[in-house]
Amino acid sequence: MDRLMQDEAVRKMTERYGYDPVLDAVRQALDKIRKKLGEIQSEEEAERELDHLPDQIEDILKEWSRYDLRRVINGTGIILHTGLGRAPLGEKAAAHASQIASGYSNLEYDLESGKRGDRSAHFEKVICRITGFEAAMAVNNNAAAVFLTLAALAGGGEVIVSRGELVEIGGKFRVPEMMEVSRARLKEVGTTNRTHLSDYENAVGTDTKAFLKVHTSNYRIVGFTSAVSLEELCGLREKYGVPVIEDLGSGVFVDLKEYGLQYEPTVQEAAEGGADVVTFSGDKLLGGPQAGIIAGKKEYIDRIRRHPLARVLRIDKFTAAALESVLSAYLDPDTAVAEIPVLHMLTCPLRYVRQDAETLAGMIRAVLREEKRTAENHLTDGGEAEEKGCETLVCISTGECRAAAGGGAMPGAEVQSYAVYFEPVQITAAELDRRMRNLEIPVIGRIQEGKYFLDMRSVDEQDIPYIAENFRGGSILKKG
Repeated sequence: MDRLMQDEAVRKMTERYGYDPVLDAVRQALDKIRKKLGEIQSEEEAERELDHLPDQIEDILKEWSRYDLRRVINGTGIILHTGLGRAPLGEKAAAHASQIASGYSNLEYDLESGKRGDRSAHFEKVICRITGFEAAMAVNNNAAAVFLTLAALAGGGEVIVSRGELVEIGGKFRVPEMMEVSRARLKEVGTTNRTHLSDYENAVGTDTKAFLKVHTSNYRIVGFTSAVSLEELCGLREKYGVPVIEDLGSGVFVDLKEYGLQYEPTVQEAAEGGADVVTFSGDKLLGGPQAGIIAGKKEYIDRIRRHPLARVLRIDKFTAAALESVLSAYLDPDTAVAEIPVLHMLTCPLRYVRQDAETLAGMIRAVLREEKRTAENHLTDGGEAEEKGCETLVCISTGECRAAAGGGAMPGAEVQSYAVYFEPVQITAAELDRRMRNLEIPVIGRIQEGKYFLDMRSVDEQDIPYIAENFRGGSILKKG
């Protein structure tokens, strides 16, 4: 123990990791050696084990110091992958959030008046300018946005909702249960597949506090169906003086049909349709940080702001900074599509995705051929190459596949994409998947029909060289 702690390499580790962690790592490494003593056959083997001790100690320290929450490369083709953090931030948004996080900011300080300000003020004007609404605020996610809106505007009263819109989102989070907790009483109208305007009107009573329209952003009902439009509901509002709340689920500011994608109602359309309050997510198709945005008429937004739970559910400074940056990009739709990763991935022409797939496949083949040439230069005494070439370890091909928006957005819609397919020879596709997930920067792919593949629509072009380099030497493909 003392000798190891005095070893020059180990002493350098104490400067980086601290004395106590290194001491604990030395103890753990020695325990492993002691357990292996019975298997060691010679003094030379024992010496080799001892020589590797500093490396083993550093490996232990690296494992201890590694963050559990890490960046991964998404090769699944599911762009808004909930398990992988949904929408990635663009460079400008991430840089702005980092700048705000690393020092003080005017989060709740009005620089002009020198008095306390509102954290929503930093992005409220941008939302209003884009959508046409009078006011806006944000909370920590869209479920919270709907909950807070119902609690503030309809707590203790009835809210009329179509049966076909009583959605459940991830984690068994259901609209009826959320309404119950908010103290708003659910009043269902219509049937699962058909609801008429008269159903809403017949349900209006003295306790009616709001009409709620929910966009079924994570499923579709097709066939013999009928639904009441937002404009029709707003006609009832004029008649009965009851506000209309619309939950869009995934917020969209650009017309996705222009890019050949499935139609999704935009926030601007909700404003034009006359909605009093609209709620939507910041980290789905909007492409920003996790947040729930509430926009609408000032009288209602002010009531929501004043509710005691608004403080409980408010966003932090990192979210506010990222949200401001992302929303600002939408002032010019072309800028938004170019700078916001989610929109860029969804709208990127197929020819560029195919180009990335062929680039990755080519780079991997190149590093495997390089290893083959190196192996052939090291001949055995019998004159044969020690390794016939790493290219024989895997069959690599490229081909079309289908990507998806994911994250409960654009249900059933698929986006044409291109992938790199791997058929390993010595190991299974499942084993290759496991090894890719355990790289320094994990690579997450998919398995289909015995092949492992990476859908390039969700892979950043800058990550292509890193993926290829992990195939150098072929060890990631070899048995054992």
